[in-house]
Amino acid sequence: MQNRTLMLGILAAFALLIGVLVGAILLKPGAVEISSGTLLPQPRPIADFSLSGSDGQPYTKASLAGHWSLIFAGYTFCPDVCPTTLAELKGVLNKLGADAGKLQVVFISVDPERDTPQRLAQYVHYFSPDFRAATGEVAALEKLGQSLGFVFVKVPGATPESYLMDHSAALMLVNPQAELVGYLTPPFKADAIAADLKPLLQRNR
Repeated sequence: MQNRTLMLGILAAFALLIGVLVGAILLKPGAVEISSGTLLPQPRPIADFSLSGSDGQPYTKASLAGHWSLIFAGYTFCPDVCPTTLAELKGVLNKLGADAGKLQVVFISVDPERDTPQRLAQYVHYFSPDFRAATGEVAALEKLGQSLGFVFVKVPGATPESYLMDHSAALMLVNPQAELVGYLTPPFKADAIAADLKPLLQRNR
């Protein structure tokens, strides 16, 4: 009788272990790989920040919550990389179809001296009325850059007004919990980016 009780106890413990393992497998989100860049092993918290949006409203960490975001740091006087990238991102939204509403594209200007909220609004809306834009004081932008992993530097031109801004070219991917989850790197192709994002956007259906 004692041996039978012991055996039942072992079987019960084994069944519990199997149940826990099966549950863990079923509940664990499927691993997602992307061809357009790199996902971080663990989401990285983003420090609080405060910028001014192109709509005249504050743009903060809370503005990133509740949806996926692709963030690109640049400036409106950028001669090549910025307009090319934003054009590709417009293509991404088009190719996402019904899932496009789960993603916001955010253009962060690293040139607050020239990029007023009004100019930013006009610039990003040329590519898509759904694009968001923001900028702020240089110190606030540098702090956000440290958190998100982008850098920028002012390069003097022939005149004080003709300077350029060297800046990172990667796209930063942020999840609905306002955490940095990865980077997309050039060259950007709308088809590939949309294909990479769809599994992520559909995860919480």
